Amino acid sequence: MYNYFVIDTHAHLSEKFCPDVKSGQALIEELTVILAGSNVTDSRENIELAKNNLKLWASVGIHPQCTDPENLDAIEKQLKLLEDMVKSNKYVVAIGECGLDFSPPPPEERERSKEEQEKLFLGQIKIAKKYQKPLIIHARKAIDEVIEILKKYKNLSGVFHCYTGGKKRIQKVLGLGDQWYFGIDGNLTYEVGLAEVVAAIPKERLILETDSPFLTPVPFRGQTNKPEYVKYIYEKLAEIWKLSLNETEKMIDRNAKRLFNIIRE
Repeated sequence: MYNYFVIDTHAHLSEKFCPDVKSGQALIEELTVILAGSNVTDSRENIELAKNNLKLWASVGIHPQCTDPENLDAIEKQLKLLEDMVKSNKYVVAIGECGLDFSPPPPEERERSKEEQEKLFLGQIKIAKKYQKPLIIHARKAIDEVIEILKKYKNLSGVFHCYTGGKKRIQKVLGLGDQWYFGIDGNLTYEVGLAEVVAAIPKERLILETDSPFLTPVPFRGQTNKPEYVKYIYEKLAEIWKLSLNETEKMIDRNAKRLFNIIRE
């Protein structure tokens, strides 16, 4: 199927989303996946999945709108648990997803105040700096505010997950430093405007992600997303770049390995 190993840099494969992931049935041979964390519980599960599957790497983080099934109500306690995961596990390659989200929360989540979200975000930035891990940034209805916060720090790296900042914010993200990337998802296959944005982003600053089980690309739009569907995003990007799929795979995967410091033997 592929001439090169491909990397889905953002997927949610906890057992509640993907019951067969522990058996390996959810992943094809040519694929490496970075598991994104939404809360302490998911982050802990990501590590366990990565320990038992060489195709998986873990990110640990607290989404600005996700609470925790373990009811860990103190932000300080949650951040301490995240840090303990990072310092004691070789499987953790990133912090996140974390950031700010000023859109209405899903019905099952309580709304976090702006102050709470910023406290969580700043705490995770501190962990990322301390352990030299890239950040996976979630910024919905808040990308300018997130950029302003990140501008205050040096020697950070990361990706703007599911980038939605349009052409006008490309230079703002690039201005954060040469270790900041744009994460592009399955909506690239059906949003004409996003294709135009992607064409304006430097090739060496793009990585691809599915956000499984969400944002399913064409031709499976409307169904549950899977990491293997990242191939359709690679194919669409190759079309936009007017390059072969093999050339596109190599360039994108090189970017992902550089950002997350992962080596697939």
